[in-house]
Amino acid sequence: MKVIKFGGTSVGSADSIKKVLHIIENSLSKSKDIMIVCSAMATVTNNLLQAGMYAKDGDETAYLEIVHKIERVHLNAIHNLLPLKIQSITIAQIKTLLNQLEDILQGIHLLHEFSPKSQDLVSSFGERMSCHILTNVLKEAKINAEFVDARQLIKTDANFTNARVDFELTNQNLKKFAKQPGKIPVITGFIASTTMDNQTTTLGRGGSDYTAAIVAAAINASLIEIWTDVNGVMTADPKLVKKAFTIPNLGYYEAMELSHFGAKIIYTPTLYPAFKHKIPLQVKNTFSPKHPGTLVTHESVASPFMIKGISSIDSVDMLLIEGATMAGVPGVLGRIFTALAKRNISVILVTQASSEYSICVIVNAMNGISGAEAINSEFQDEIGANKINKVRRQNELSILSIIGENMHKNSGIAGKLYASLGKNGINIVAIAQGSSELNISTVIEKRQLSKALNVIHEAFFTAKLNTLNLFMVGTGLVGSTLLKQIHATSAQLLKDKRLKINLIALANSRKMLFDINGISFPTWLDKLSLSKKISNISQFIKNMQELNLPNAVFIDCTNNKEIVRHYPQILTANISIATPNKIANSSAYPKYKILRHLADKQQVKFMYETNVGAGLPVISTLQNLLLSGDSILKIEGVLSGTLSYIFNNFNHRKKFSAIIKEAKDKGYTEPDPRDDLSGVDVARKILILAREVGAKINLSDVQLESLLPVSCQKAKTVTEFFLELEKYDPVFEKRRLAAEKKNKVLRYIAKYENGIASVSVVMVDNLHPFYTLSGSDNIIAFTSKRYKERPLVIQGPGAGSEVTASGVFADIIAISSYLKN
Repeated sequence: MKVIKFGGTSVGSADSIKKVLHIIENSLSKSKDIMIVCSAMATVTNNLLQAGMYAKDGDETAYLEIVHKIERVHLNAIHNLLPLKIQSITIAQIKTLLNQLEDILQGIHLLHEFSPKSQDLVSSFGERMSCHILTNVLKEAKINAEFVDARQLIKTDANFTNARVDFELTNQNLKKFAKQPGKIPVITGFIASTTMDNQTTTLGRGGSDYTAAIVAAAINASLIEIWTDVNGVMTADPKLVKKAFTIPNLGYYEAMELSHFGAKIIYTPTLYPAFKHKIPLQVKNTFSPKHPGTLVTHESVASPFMIKGISSIDSVDMLLIEGATMAGVPGVLGRIFTALAKRNISVILVTQASSEYSICVIVNAMNGISGAEAINSEFQDEIGANKINKVRRQNELSILSIIGENMHKNSGIAGKLYASLGKNGINIVAIAQGSSELNISTVIEKRQLSKALNVIHEAFFTAKLNTLNLFMVGTGLVGSTLLKQIHATSAQLLKDKRLKINLIALANSRKMLFDINGISFPTWLDKLSLSKKISNISQFIKNMQELNLPNAVFIDCTNNKEIVRHYPQILTANISIATPNKIANSSAYPKYKILRHLADKQQVKFMYETNVGAGLPVISTLQNLLLSGDSILKIEGVLSGTLSYIFNNFNHRKKFSAIIKEAKDKGYTEPDPRDDLSGVDVARKILILAREVGAKINLSDVQLESLLPVSCQKAKTVTEFFLELEKYDPVFEKRRLAAEKKNKVLRYIAKYENGIASVSVVMVDNLHPFYTLSGSDNIIAFTSKRYKERPLVIQGPGAGSEVTASGVFADIIAISSYLKN
């Protein structure tokens, strides 16, 4: 015998009831031994209770409108499911029930009282009406079905709204009923009646599932099928975790843990009768009947994952009881639990400090204030004597729990859990682990729940697929090139590195664009141009924080000072940063140190490899030298591709001003070459390198030799600048000749040595690594204790959108590796 239960959404409309009919027909084609349990149509029970509240409050118009609404829903289903002849019979049944309902609501209206007893009676009409309709639909399909009122079979105490089953009498009734041959029963879920006087009761939340389990246990069924609107029990709440998937198999204990901590598909009491009789429970989707769903069995089935699922409770309060005199005093927890039990408050979890100085009790948010009052009342004498503090209530909290029988067989699960949360800035308020080793529960801030669930789901279920969520500002030459590079390599990254990069937001100086589902790399330009959102960096960052996505990375491909001011806010929100923007690292030293401190404190990455050598591995090489214990004695570098080109090509055949014009024509300089020739950009770069080795200096401390005479600096236009520069060609030629006479060449070199940073034109001979420099290459030499006789030299293209973008891309990959590990 198989018991099949259909939930409210499964019978929520004519179309869904047609699907139910097909499911029943398919089941009957395999075996005639089935029993059906049915819930009320979706939302009807809530509407019935609301009508009762309106009646109590004296609002006759409101409660009658709800009754008429319920009537329309049921009559609409009847009209769309049954031929006229059967319609009249079914409508009569529904009308009779609705007339009874109106009479009861009228009584509530007159008495202004809606007691738990009345609530059960009113809410019973939903199942009674839906089961009449389904029974007649089955009859019309030539299935020998009969309506069965569960109140005649399932007997309970008088604990209305959450009645306790009298299993001895109920089992007798059900076994006797099951022996009756012939018809297929359609049993009302959720409702029952008292043993003594047959008053209507209900079985509490999940009552229809419970009804199915009670029936199955009594008749020793081979299987319980629960048909709902999802593909079984999911690895996490699919509304919050898009990558959640169906758990194919669960053990009873695992299912009980999942349901206790918020999984809404199965309600814990449902499992008790099935568990006792080792009856399998299968959860399936009415709207996707071919999907296998989830099978819950007595024994857990091995899983390829370390855990089975993640469950969560959305809103809880933490009640903190503290007091020095609590240590070593027996019975404190007992008194707390008793005080809460007197107010019918259930404790979800409890933790106690090893010092026994404090106890944390977690309860549903709706019980937080009452729970605190109950405990304060219980310990009023101790509180009055200052032996125990008044309860501190912390609200806006959630619980998430990882669950699975595999957990006790695998080490490092807790470490993986908390490392994943920590790297994404999710603060842990309290921790509890079940003695069964089936779950680890963590209390966090409610606002972080969605992010935490996604972080943990990725860590345990999609760890092989690492995901980054990018928020990028700046779509100029470097930014647009970076997007092209990511798009060109995305398939390869997914295949080789199991790395998926989602572009969530873009902004330039005019527009900004957000798409939680990801912006397509090939179409980003069109979508950004069509966006109606005006670019606003403060709003951009606010939106980024509110999305609160895991593994978020902010990319700044600008040289904008205003954006840099927001870096502390971004890092504080546990969002990593990758940027070629040099302003942050060359700003005032205290601001620089704040960024370092925040990155360390929040356990996020602040990546800026491209600040000095574009795509060259300058920063990372220097950091690795220091991490390995080396000491830096001197740093030298030609750190400007523009100035490298100018001095590499400055010879007797060309005047200095002509070389600069040539560099400008080839696109090596800024539109105004004075931006390069001032040397400020080079000074920023040597400052950044000096700070990497511990120098506490500012930009003003860098000794800077500008290549620009004062008159050139004051020229009003670029054309006037070149005219003025030509006057100084003899001065530069004189310096070149002086170097040539010594068999040396001129190089514009940045240097840090003995605590002094400088940028100047230097003559170097053929023994110097910079002597043979050509083209527009950058070159950096590190002299250290290990590399004292022959410096460690890094040389290559130090400018250009391609190499700069590739450097930023490398930083993004490095961040993904950090977050994954």
